[in-house]
Amino acid sequence: MTDQPNFWGTGVALVTPMKTDGTIDFDQLSRIIEHVITGGVEYIVSLGTTGEAVTLTTQECKQVVRFTVGEVKGRIPVVAGLFGSNWTAKLVQYVRDFDFSGIDGILSSSPAYTKPSQEGLFQHYAALARESPVPIILYNVPGRTGMNIAPETMFRLAKTHTNIVAVKEASASLDQIQKLTKHAPDHFTILSGDDPSVLSHMVHGVKGAISVIANAFPKTFSDMIRLGLDGKFADADVLHKQMQDIHSWLYVEGNPVGIKAALEYQGFGTRQVRLPLVPMSESNQAKLVAAIETSGLK
Repeated sequence: MTDQPNFWGTGVALVTPMKTDGTIDFDQLSRIIEHVITGGVEYIVSLGTTGEAVTLTTQECKQVVRFTVGEVKGRIPVVAGLFGSNWTAKLVQYVRDFDFSGIDGILSSSPAYTKPSQEGLFQHYAALARESPVPIILYNVPGRTGMNIAPETMFRLAKTHTNIVAVKEASASLDQIQKLTKHAPDHFTILSGDDPSVLSHMVHGVKGAISVIANAFPKTFSDMIRLGLDGKFADADVLHKQMQDIHSWLYVEGNPVGIKAALEYQGFGTRQVRLPLVPMSESNQAKLVAAIETSGLK
């Protein structure tokens, strides 16, 4: 395990490739891991939304994360997505039973559907922080959970539990981004959860992203982020514009439907996903491919 990752730069929300029969394709997973590492990403996030963790069995989740750690071989940090339950006690038990060997951090979203108050969110993440042996990245994605984590709640969590070190911010609120980057404790990193707008967020102090498109274009995306961190926004914008017309097609039928279709085009397995998601339609696949070909990216 690497020492004290700060999670700046590009984390790739790794897909879980599947064969046409719906089983996990570990050969393609190995190829994609090598693709993103050689492409220059700073760390990998396994078992996130893009990894379809909620439609994998507990045994499959263990297999994917163990396989990923084994393939990475300590070259870059590995973050595990822990979305164990909408019931805090069940999530805590999941953490207690989890094998953290080779894991450098966890990413955890708020409970979905239950819509807790800000105090409930604080207590939920505080319970997780008390049990976690590794740093925690909060995942604020109100579009999926139905509840925004207020900046004040994040700051309270970060000040109370120093192992809460970052947030993947996907609220789509520029005002919230600005509040977070202005007032966050020094050890608390603000990361973007929205690939199309990350560069504009970096102008306000965001330190990177946990990215979907970096599965397919790790070098272009991570180079863009590094240029942004260096303050070279004009150069970064050139790379941003190369990817700009691709982004919308990655989400038109949901995530990871689009990115798996892009990876299939690149030769990384199939576009297979698990219900209730379905593989990308032929018509949208053709539009996605056209956007990729027009971009000049490979």
